[in-house]
Parts: sequence; structure tokens; C-alpha cells
Amino acid sequence: MPQRLTAQDFDQELLVLFDAYVHGTLSRRGFLDQAQRYAKAGVTAAGLLAALSPNFAAGQQIKPDDARIKTETVSVPSPQGYGSIKGYLARPASAGAAKLPAILVIHENRGLNPHIEDITRRLALDGFMAFAPDALTALGGYPGDEDKAREAFGRLEQPKTLQDFIASAAWLKARADGTGKMGAVGFCWGGGMVHNLAIRLPDLTAGVPFYGNVPAVSEAAKVKTPLLVHLAGIDDRINAPWPAYEAALKAAGVQVTTHQYANTQHGFNNDTTPRFDAPAAKLSWDRTLAFFKANLG
Repeated sequence: MPQRLTAQDFDQELLVLFDAYVHGTLSRRGFLDQAQRYAKAGVTAAGLLAALSPNFAAGQQIKPDDARIKTETVSVPSPQGYGSIKGYLARPASAGAAKLPAILVIHENRGLNPHIEDITRRLALDGFMAFAPDALTALGGYPGDEDKAREAFGRLEQPKTLQDFIASAAWLKARADGTGKMGAVGFCWGGGMVHNLAIRLPDLTAGVPFYGNVPAVSEAAKVKTPLLVHLAGIDDRINAPWPAYEAALKAAGVQVTTHQYANTQHGFNNDTTPRFDAPAAKLSWDRTLAFFKANLG
């Protein structure tokens, strides 16, 4: 089996270009044109893009039909959003009808792809009821293609999408098979959504944003939720505004703990791409589970 590529196998400038492409500030053509200068030993720019893109099979930890969990697709009404939002719900099969603490799982800017479904199943195996909504529901749902997903994401009306996630959180927290305690974990765009929910949902019990954009500093005083924040070591786009927002949170008395993982890239927890950093992912995920168990019970 060939050795899996890591971030160290790529020029840092190429990784910066890829991050811009992933987040919509650089087109596919723009990436390919600029990436050509990093193509070596017969590898094309298109080959570099393919190598950096997700391989969902390589990152899967829990199979969808794993007998230890029970999953279903549900639709949540969202009167102030797009009307409704679909999502993926997972519970440990052994729990039966027992009441479980709940975790809202919020994807990156590609919708509910197989990687986020896998994370949802992982949380179920750790004893939580986990629910991952798909922001792309109104546009037909995750299309099964990362490029098409990114393009669709750019067409979302973000205020309506925020309302969809607020509705999802309310639905999850109110479920009869939940304890009433709910946390949220999100990645990239989803990390930013965790911050936004913490502003708007004072009863959110715990929030874990992974390398997410932060709201305006003036919003920090509205947060009542304990936060565990994970940042990459090499991620200026996300890291630059964080110190000011963190200071505002602490000034408001918010319980916030920040961990930055040296020499890691944005997306280091995503085990489907070469930006994945196994030691940092394990440490951050262990901290995340401990934080949820301490706050949610």
C-alpha cells in the first residue's frame, strides 16, 4: 500500500493556494494556473489538486452499517430559514430509548459529506446523540462532488442558513430521548457557526469550534457558552482575528480554552486529506470528548 501523503509533501505556498481555492477566494482555473509552478517530476497541476482533495474512503473510521450505532436521516422544520433542513442523526444502538446528551455536528463549507457523517457516527460510539444538518438542503443537499458542493455553498443566503442551524439546535435539544444538554462542534465554516450559535443560544451547554471564523468583537459579550477552541499553527486567515475576540470573551467572563497545534495546517483534523495531522487530530479530539463529557455529563 503506498504511503499516505502529508502536508510536508507539498510546498507551503501550494497549501496556501489550496486553502484559497477551498474557501472560494480562488477559482479552480486560478488554482490550476498558479499551482503549475509547483508541479514536479511529471505531476500536473490537476494531479496536485487531486492529491490534495478528500479521499473519503481513506478517512472512514466507522462504517455506515456498523451494528453498534443506529442512524437515520431526518428533516427539521425551519420557519425562519429555508423552510426545512435535512440531517444525519446517530445514536449508540445499545442506548435504546435512554436519554443521551446531544451534540450538533457542523460541517465545513461543502455540506454534509461522508467525512462529517463519519464524525457523527464516531460521537455516537462515544455515547452521544449526534446530529449533523446539511446546509445545502435547500439546493438539493450535498451533491457528492466537492467542487459542486463549494459552488453551491456560495449561493446560500447565510442569514437563512443560520436560522436553519438555530432550528436544528432547538429540535435536537428538545428531543424526548435527549437529556436537554447540548453541545456543538464545527469545522472551518462549521467552527464559525459554533461561534455564531454561542452568541444566539444562551442554553448551548458547550461549544467546540475547530479553526473557525469569529464574529465581531462586540458580539463576544453575548456568549454564555463554555468554549474549547482548536487552532492550526499555520492558518493566518483564521488566527489573525482570534486574539482580540478571545480577549473580549474573557473580559465578558466566558469560560474559554484555546489550543494551537504547532506546524499544523487549516483542516488538520480532517483525515481525508493530506493536511490531516494525526497527532494533533488525536490530541484535539481527545480534548473535545473530555470537554463534552465534563460539560454535558
